Amino acid sequence: MTPKKLNCWEYMKCRREPGGSAALDSGICPAAADASFDGINSGICGGRICWAVAGTFCEGKLQGTFADKRISCLSCDFYRKVRTEEGNPNLDTKFLRFISETGSRTIFSKMAYRHIKAGERFVVQGQVEDTAYIIQRGSCLAIVEKDGELYPVDHYGEGDIVGGLGILTGEPRRAHVEAETDMELWVLKRKDFEDISTEDTEVLTFLTELVADRLDSRRPTAYRTIGKYVTTDIIGRGAFSIVYKGMHKGLSMPVAIKMMRHDMAMNKQFLESFLEEAKTIASLNHENIIRVFDFEERYRTVFIIEELVEGVSLKSLIERLKSIPPPAAVHYLMQICAGLNYAHQKGILHRDINATNIIVQRDDRIKILDFGLACPIGTEDFSSCGTADYMAPEQIRGEPMDPRVDIYALGITAFEMVTGKRPFAEKKLSRLFETHLQQEIPDPAGFQPHLPEGISRFIRKAARRDPRQRYQTAEQALSALGSLSADLGLTRNYHLNEASKISTILLIYNEGKRLELIRLMEEFGSKARALGVTVKISEVHEF
Repeated sequence: MTPKKLNCWEYMKCRREPGGSAALDSGICPAAADASFDGINSGICGGRICWAVAGTFCEGKLQGTFADKRISCLSCDFYRKVRTEEGNPNLDTKFLRFISETGSRTIFSKMAYRHIKAGERFVVQGQVEDTAYIIQRGSCLAIVEKDGELYPVDHYGEGDIVGGLGILTGEPRRAHVEAETDMELWVLKRKDFEDISTEDTEVLTFLTELVADRLDSRRPTAYRTIGKYVTTDIIGRGAFSIVYKGMHKGLSMPVAIKMMRHDMAMNKQFLESFLEEAKTIASLNHENIIRVFDFEERYRTVFIIEELVEGVSLKSLIERLKSIPPPAAVHYLMQICAGLNYAHQKGILHRDINATNIIVQRDDRIKILDFGLACPIGTEDFSSCGTADYMAPEQIRGEPMDPRVDIYALGITAFEMVTGKRPFAEKKLSRLFETHLQQEIPDPAGFQPHLPEGISRFIRKAARRDPRQRYQTAEQALSALGSLSADLGLTRNYHLNEASKISTILLIYNEGKRLELIRLMEEFGSKARALGVTVKISEVHEF
C-alpha cells in the first residue's frame, strides 16, 4: 500500500490549515487554501508545492512572492521530502522506468538529449509544439499564467514525461514549465511517439495510465478538462475503462466520466463501430439503466459521460451479506429484467451482465452499467467479450448473439445472488469454458437448502446450456419473476417503459434583464417541445 503523502501544514504542524487551531488568530496559510487555476485543487496544489505559493508563513516568517520564495525553499526539509517522493520511480506513469523495464531501447535512439539550467523556462504556455520531454535528472514546475498572475499547477520529477498529453492532442501548451533544478532531458517528437504507440501495445497501456494520472485530482494538474467537463477523482477501474467522478462546467452537474483504454480506442474498426452504436446507447431512457449523456474524443481515446450513480455493486453486496435473501433477490432480478427487456426492444444487447455491472442504490433501486460498451462491437473473437464466468455457450463458441445471451448471464448472476457462489468454480479459463459448454449449472438449492423452489426453477431455466430451452425473451423472464414476486408478497409492477423525470432550473436574475430572459426562455421552450419535453415556468418572488 502506497504511504500517504503529507501536505506542508501536516508536516510542519503549523496548525494554519482551514479549521486549524492557529488559523483563527494568524489566518489560513495560502498554501493550505490555494484554489488556483480551476478551483478544485484547494489544499492540494499548495500543500504539495507550497514553495511555489506566495505569502506563506514558514518558521515564523512571512514569505515573499512566487519568484523569491522558491529560491529560499531549496533548503527546506519538506521541499527535500517532496523531491525524494516525486523522484522515486515507483509509479506506473514514470515513463523512463517504463521504457527501461519493457526493453524499449529503440525509443532512446529516436530521442535527442538536452540540458536545462535551473530557472529556465523550456515550455511556453500557448505555444504549439510537437515535443515531449522525459526527465532523466532534476525536477520542474508547471505554471499557469492567468490574468497576469502565475499559478503553480503541477510538479514533475525524475522519470516523468512532460508534455505527453500535448503531443497527443496537438493543442497549445496549457502551462509554462520551468526547471527547479538543473535538468537532463530526453526529447521525444510527436511522429516518433505515434510510431512507437502504434507498434507497441505496451505503450498503449502506458498511455492509458499516463492520461489517467493526469486527470486524477490527487495530482495537482492543469489537464483535467474533457470538453465541457472537469474530472476529479478516479472512482473505478476495469478491463475496458477507467471511471472518474466529474462535473459539467456550465451546469455544475455531477457526472461519471468513463475513459476507454487506448488499446481499444486506437483500434479504428472498433472505434467506428462503437461510435455508431453509441448513438443508440445514448437514447436509452429507463430507470434501471444508467443514462449516457455525451461522448468526447480526446487524448487519442473516447470519454463516455454518464449519470453519476451512488451505491454499491451487487458483487460487493453479495460479498458483505454472503448471499441475498430471496425476496430481495427477486426484487433486484425484476428490475434487471425490466431494464434488459427495454434495451432488447431497442435492439441493444448488454453482453456482459454480471454482479459487478449492477449497482444497488440506497433505496434498493437497481442501475445496470455498461450497456453495449463492454464488448468490442463487430469482433469475431467473442471469447474476449464479456466476463468468462457469465458467458453463454454460444458466446464462447463465437456464434451470433441474441437476447438469450443476456438471459443466461442473468441466470448465473441470480445463482450467485442466492448462494454467494458462482456455479462453476474452475479457475483455468479453458476448463471454465469447457464446463459451460458441457454441463448444466447445479441446482442452487443444493447450496441454499431453504431456497424457494420457484427461484431455483427460474435460475435453472434462465441458465440452460441450450438457448432454445431458456426464457426466449427478457419479457418472458420478467413474467416468471412476476409470479414469484406475488408468492413473496412483492406488489410493484416492473413492466416499465421509458422513464419520465422532472428537472428544476433555478434562474436568479436582475429585473432589468427580464425581457432578454423571456426571449431566451421562449427559444429554450421551443427547442424543448420539439424534443417532446414539457416546459413549465413559475415565479418565485423571494430568494
